Amino acid sequence: MAAKTLYGLESLLAEELQQLGAQQLKKGNRIVHFVGDKGFLYKANLSLRTALKILKPIHECRVRDENELYRQFEAFPWEDHMHVDQTFAFDAVAFGAPFTNSMFVAQKMKDALVDRFRKKVHRRPSVDRQFPQLRFHIHIDHGRCTLSLDSSGASLHQRGYRSLTNIAPINEVLAAGMLLLSGWKGQSEFLDPMCGSGTLLIEAAMIAGNIPPQLQRKHFAFEQWPDWDPQLFDTIRFAQQDKITAPQFPIRGFDKAPSAIRKSKDNILQAKLDDYISVERNNFFFSEKKEDSPLFLITNPPYGERLEADITTMYAQIGDTLKKQYTATDAWLISSNMEALKSIGLRPSRKIKLFNGKLECRLMYFPVYQGTKKIHKINAEDDAR
Repeated sequence: MAAKTLYGLESLLAEELQQLGAQQLKKGNRIVHFVGDKGFLYKANLSLRTALKILKPIHECRVRDENELYRQFEAFPWEDHMHVDQTFAFDAVAFGAPFTNSMFVAQKMKDALVDRFRKKVHRRPSVDRQFPQLRFHIHIDHGRCTLSLDSSGASLHQRGYRSLTNIAPINEVLAAGMLLLSGWKGQSEFLDPMCGSGTLLIEAAMIAGNIPPQLQRKHFAFEQWPDWDPQLFDTIRFAQQDKITAPQFPIRGFDKAPSAIRKSKDNILQAKLDDYISVERNNFFFSEKKEDSPLFLITNPPYGERLEADITTMYAQIGDTLKKQYTATDAWLISSNMEALKSIGLRPSRKIKLFNGKLECRLMYFPVYQGTKKIHKINAEDDAR
């Protein structure tokens, strides 16, 4: 099988897979290949925090051109994997001449599948690009072709809890990846001082409570497969539920916008985590840390891409607030604005390259110490080059 992820999260995903019990792990670019059985396929979809899709390869071959692509897959036994009455769609990724147009590849695959059914049963299945019952993934890399079944359906970043978002919501998989990269395990009090729609808060609570991220998901694509085993799925889901624990430390969020507070509260309630997460209207720059105990702080501040405010001044205020009002704090933030990041006035101990959508970002770690407030020097090995 193969699990797709975001750039920079491949090692995290491999660790997650290994902890779940996957075999023969092999990391690639935004993907991790592994071996597991049907039950593991169900468990991976339920439990992986940093996966976007779980694909199950069903055929591999080499193709030289579009005509050979069509011939090979017009002869493929599609009827072993779907019924003529089921809807379908193709996702295609193609590299290397002559396959340079992924949409064209998807169209050829659709033609081959439809023509196969017409010859076999004199009927054809229908395409549904938005909500297909079966989604196939075709990957061609310089003539090497892999056809896979998409076991997930809708991307696994869609946890089911986020019905409301703010202007620039962070992807749930990226949020989980940020938290895992930072070492968050629920070991201290947690604060997101610019919480927006609450995604980082919710992902932090799920990690702290060992809550499977897809526990509330209503549908997976593998439920349409001929070998779907609902009893096995329920057994695995209940086993994962039994591992849930209550977070041991408060998880809090601030935002100065009343609309953001309303959205985050609604999403937290939707995630059924309102017993563990609290949010309040507050301006981070006028707040202060009340306890001497350790605090874990992580946030996704504005980058200046959509907002007209003086972003450099805002980032300088972030740094001043951390230094003066938040000692004994492990502070992390992500941004694509490299110039504004320099205005924070603290030297980061770590810089990790990630992408928020198409924006190249850095996840930065600023440990603020009790007393001297000394900042670690940059660890050159962690610098993104």
